[in-house]
Amino acid sequence: MSDSTPPTPPDRDGESDTSRTLELRVPEMDCSSCAGKVTNSVERLEGIGELDARVASGRLVVEFDPARTSDGEIRDRVRAAGYEIAGEDADAELTVSVPGMDCASCATKVENALAGVDGVDEIETQPASGRVTVAVAEATDAETVTAAIEGAGYDATPVGGEGDPIDADPVWKSRRAVITAVGAVVVTTGMALEFVFAGSNPTLFSAVGRSYELSTLLFVLTAAVAGAPIFRNGYYSARTLSLDIDFLMSVGIVAAVAAHHPFEGATLAVLFSVAELLETYSMDRARDSLRELMDLSPETATVKREDGSEEEIPADDLAVGDTVVVRPGEKIPADGTIREGESAIDESPITGESVPADKAAGDEVFAGTIAESGYLEVAVEHAAGDSTIARIVRLVEDAERERTDREQFVDRFASVYTPIVVALAIAVAVGPPLLGGASWNTWFLRGLTLLVIACPCAFVISTPVSVVSGITSAARNGVLIKGGRYLEAVAESDVLAVDKTGTLTTGDLSVTDVIPLEGADETDVLRRASAVERRSEHPLGRAIVGFAEERGLEPDVPDVSDFEALTGKGVRAAVDGETHYVGKPDLFEGLADLEHAHATTDGGELLEAASTGGDSRPDCDRDGCLDVLRDVVPRLESEGKTVVVVGTEDGPLGVVAVADRVRPEAEWAVSRLQESGVRVVMLTGDNEGTARAIADRVGIDEFHAELLPDEKLEWIRRLDGEARSADDESDDAGSVAMLGDGINDAPALATADIGIAMGAAGTDTALETADVALMGDDLTRLPYLYRLSRTANGVIRQNIWASLAVKAVLAVGAPLGIVTVIHAVVVGDMGMSLGVTGNAMRLANIEPEAPAAFDGSDAEQ
Repeated sequence: MSDSTPPTPPDRDGESDTSRTLELRVPEMDCSSCAGKVTNSVERLEGIGELDARVASGRLVVEFDPARTSDGEIRDRVRAAGYEIAGEDADAELTVSVPGMDCASCATKVENALAGVDGVDEIETQPASGRVTVAVAEATDAETVTAAIEGAGYDATPVGGEGDPIDADPVWKSRRAVITAVGAVVVTTGMALEFVFAGSNPTLFSAVGRSYELSTLLFVLTAAVAGAPIFRNGYYSARTLSLDIDFLMSVGIVAAVAAHHPFEGATLAVLFSVAELLETYSMDRARDSLRELMDLSPETATVKREDGSEEEIPADDLAVGDTVVVRPGEKIPADGTIREGESAIDESPITGESVPADKAAGDEVFAGTIAESGYLEVAVEHAAGDSTIARIVRLVEDAERERTDREQFVDRFASVYTPIVVALAIAVAVGPPLLGGASWNTWFLRGLTLLVIACPCAFVISTPVSVVSGITSAARNGVLIKGGRYLEAVAESDVLAVDKTGTLTTGDLSVTDVIPLEGADETDVLRRASAVERRSEHPLGRAIVGFAEERGLEPDVPDVSDFEALTGKGVRAAVDGETHYVGKPDLFEGLADLEHAHATTDGGELLEAASTGGDSRPDCDRDGCLDVLRDVVPRLESEGKTVVVVGTEDGPLGVVAVADRVRPEAEWAVSRLQESGVRVVMLTGDNEGTARAIADRVGIDEFHAELLPDEKLEWIRRLDGEARSADDESDDAGSVAMLGDGINDAPALATADIGIAMGAAGTDTALETADVALMGDDLTRLPYLYRLSRTANGVIRQNIWASLAVKAVLAVGAPLGIVTVIHAVVVGDMGMSLGVTGNAMRLANIEPEAPAAFDGSDAEQ
């Protein structure tokens, strides 16, 4: 097959029966340009259907006809574009649930165990969510992978199979919890005999001149029973050469018993097991947010067949084109469009908006949302794995894989800290007895305490557990954050550039005034403007066409040819053989060769004539009409209206004013951001008068109008330079965030340090390209995002410094005899692990603020 052969469109009618979907991981495809090269290369093959290049996650999803092309040919075309495919020898990605893997040390053991398995490539461990994702060759089955993980001492279950952690038993019912409880009872009995009923503690036997009492035997039994899971994990740590907490605790327990300190060994085993159970419980709570997201979509769907019958099938089996029936109270099983019925839809799982949205035939709906009132028939437009909620879950999981700068620093610090403290523990245990004749008993216990302090568990999990809690909390509230570094970076952006149309305003444009000039009437102006704009995709053009159709002008469509878009100015076309222009007022200033001006009719009379619907119009020649525009246009723009002038090369024929509605929450959101120290700047392509009116309405002091796309980019760079200059002077973080609609503002969003897309629900482009996506058209989520980010940064700093401070105090107190093994376990390990996890969980309690009820006074601006 020649590459020059033009592609043949796939047979859509048979696509559902014959097409296949191939998902490839292309890590180097990290920008829209890269995606374009890859998709252009693959599109040259025959039989290619849908292509989805997901830049944010580095994945390419290809729907193709296997009878006309093959997996290998698609891979070849990706490589021909200059990109490598991760795990090229693999044709499957396997995700395994490993609930016990909840820290970086655990992840290292799992990675080491999988590294030697044939057919396993691209290992990605996610301690925060307790999952491992690997690319596996065709000959490598899931059992091989899980066996390798279990060989490292962890229970493993392929995701989706029986025993998935989503359905796992509570941690307090686990085998380890039972063993720990038994150990606690036994050690308590031994303590009672040793310290309370000393006279009732019988001597069982003697050996080498030392008597062994019942309490001693109970302590040794406790160390063996409660320490069994620790010894098991410590063995696997030794096998994988991991200097982690399990290995250190195993050494400590065995050494304590061998050195005739069974009480300390038993106490260490029980307290550490309790600490591990509490840490697992806390981590499970942190993971609950992601599980809630994964459980949003229903498991089954009711399909309406062509004969009118209904059949209940698994939601995963739905195909594009199926019609599903949704009754009141049921979840919508797939993304699609309503064919029949109407209902209030609870879209809070997607947008975070608590107020139900009214939906009717033709409206788009999302999987996981709930029909509250009416009966619906929905045409499925996306398979279950490609629904909006599925993409959100996938992107949240990808976000959790990404390591922030703080996480990388913590890991580097821990890799140095642990060996140093272990070496110090050994020196404390043997140094004073060997060098100064001190008590072996005393210094052994002090060295054992330092050994317990050596593992920085709480320090290592302090950042990832905070990131998981913050990102999943945001997702539940309708804010999708692509990674921990973006969660941190939002708080550091002290400048927010905001687009106007579709962001501060609703983007629902409507015509408010039609003002005819000499030689035309209102109907004639509308007829000519709508004829030219009918071929335009600009929102202003669509508003004019829609208004003309409402006035009944659609049947009288003139002949239009030679259409041309004039970038940043307007459009041009021949209407009935005569060239017409529709665009900004300065478009006509440029067309006319003015030598003088004539004052004719006051603009107020024009507005009055238009508003009363009269036929009166000013008598003016070309130059005079331009002068009228100079009076009328500022008046309209001062009211926040966008002015479109209609005319020919001879001069303007009339004026059409179009208005957008300011979002009722915009003023509140802007004021909240400014109160928190964020500098809000509006960047818009609209005219100066309209920009000023909207800026005044929402309380923005700084705006820049009449910007072309490249000028918006220049302003983003300029604002970024100003922020960094302020950063150098004040030593505070400084960067620029950009809020736009996610499509039209894509270049500016990509240029800003943080790109925030508005209203991204169901929009593939916004979901894939923005760093942060506000799923609904709700500006109240913006102050929430900044508050969440700042709180998250505070929590992370608190966790890191508190962990370091506690470890430092314990490490100093241990050689002095002030800190014992019990202090090290209860405070340094169990206490701090619970403390940092509990502190991180505070992020889940942050909710968007509910501003005072809007009075509805935001009329068309």
